[in-house]
Amino acid sequence: MSVLAEGQIERFFNILNEVTEIVQKQKDQSYLDSLIEVLDTVQSGDVDALGLTSADAKKVDHKYAEFKRDDYDAETLRKSIQMAVLKATRVDKIQANYQITPDTIADIIGYIISGIFSGQKQLSLLDPAMGTGNLLTAVYNQLDNNLHIKPAVSGIENDDAMFELAASSFDIQHIHAELFHEDTIQNVLAPVVDVVISDLPIGYYPIDENTKGFRTRSSNGHSYVHHLLIEFAMDHVRNGGFGFFLVPSQLFKTNEAKQLLKWMQGNVYLQGLLNLPSELFQNKASQKAIMILQKSGGNAKQASPIMLGEFPSFKDRSAFQKFLTEIDDWQKKDLLQ
Repeated sequence: MSVLAEGQIERFFNILNEVTEIVQKQKDQSYLDSLIEVLDTVQSGDVDALGLTSADAKKVDHKYAEFKRDDYDAETLRKSIQMAVLKATRVDKIQANYQITPDTIADIIGYIISGIFSGQKQLSLLDPAMGTGNLLTAVYNQLDNNLHIKPAVSGIENDDAMFELAASSFDIQHIHAELFHEDTIQNVLAPVVDVVISDLPIGYYPIDENTKGFRTRSSNGHSYVHHLLIEFAMDHVRNGGFGFFLVPSQLFKTNEAKQLLKWMQGNVYLQGLLNLPSELFQNKASQKAIMILQKSGGNAKQASPIMLGEFPSFKDRSAFQKFLTEIDDWQKKDLLQ
């Protein structure tokens, strides 16, 4: 990244941070709630909407005057917003499901999608659990830069705060998206797309009544929400389309995996399972992987061999680049033939 881009990221983050702290202090509320208000007004410059005292409003007006949207590209703005959300998780000690997907992982997913869809003129993306929208916008920006495609984008999120952060992030980046503020498991009328991507929430889904009709639901007790979301997502992929999911590395080693594997047969092909570097996780049990699924039908077929492996340390650039080259070769020789 250029020094100029880094300076721009810091500049916009400082605007967001300083105004957020002013709002937080005056209203005596969380940093996250204050950030949501700021993101909602920074483009319009509507200081009155923040309900501040005249002295604070004057300070904010001065900060907002520093922001010229046309001076920034979308990726710079995304990274600045990401920094502000990361600060919110630290300041407010927010629960784990607000954690942002690391950019390196988003870059890998975008890289693989770019290889598979090279030469295409159109592409559509859906994230059924988009959170703050960071993964979705990061991949969008990468495809825009690498393939010169502006994908049609859809995202679903149930959490109020995360949805508002995502909606503001898309708006500020000037990314047109169809966003659904709903519980995905309650059968949202989402579009059928070429690719689904998601950093899946892990754990049990609490409302058993809503899981009726899902083949991955548990026969006893609560069902795994990540299983349900995988099924929902791949049901919304066109024949031959792809799903890229961040999942536990031990996904297929639980008792509940039987239902997931049973659903997969005849519906999707497991094309790859790439463990992320173990150094990113506290222990083996918390390690995650990128799972690549392909919807059956169309020109889809089972790749042979399946792409299995573990990424080398992200710090070892030479080994990391070598692994990406192996993925390229696998795509050309085994996946897309």
